[in-house]
Parts: sequence; structure tokens; C-alpha cells
Amino acid sequence: MISEFQDLSDKIDRLAQLAQSLRSENYLLRQANALLSAENVDFKHRLIEAQRRVEALLAQLEPESDDSANDGAPPDHSATDLDINEASR
Repeated sequence: MISEFQDLSDKIDRLAQLAQSLRSENYLLRQANALLSAENVDFKHRLIEAQRRVEALLAQLEPESDDSANDGAPPDHSATDLDINEASR
């Protein structure tokens, strides 16, 4: 009977050690999660800023594209001319 109590005591000790080990691991995982969450927020802010910059650059390029299309050069009708030539055959 004493050996049964000793076995039970050993099992309780192992369970207590396992519980402590899991508490420590949980603490470390929570710290890592907090760091990764903060890093994720930083990356989101950087991504939003990069998107804003790209949109600003695109907004600057759009008027230049419109101006270059109206620079006095004749419009390119090569596809239209090709279609007319094929239709006349």
C-alpha cells in the first residue's frame, strides 16, 4: 500500500513539473505572440504607407500620360487600317 502511495506521489510530482513546464512555455509563447503582433501592426502601417506612395505616383503619372497622347502626333490607326485592308480583299 505504501508503494501505491509512493507511485501516486511520483505521478503527482511529474504532473506538477509538467504543469510548470507548460506555464513557462505558455508565458514564452505569449511574449512571442505579442512581439509578432506588434511587428504585424508595423508591417501593416508600412504597407499602407507604401500603397499611399504608389497611388500618389500613379496620380502624378496619369496627367502626363494624357498630355503625351495629345501632343499633336496623329493617332495610331494601324489596327484599324489593317482591318480595312483585310475587309477590302
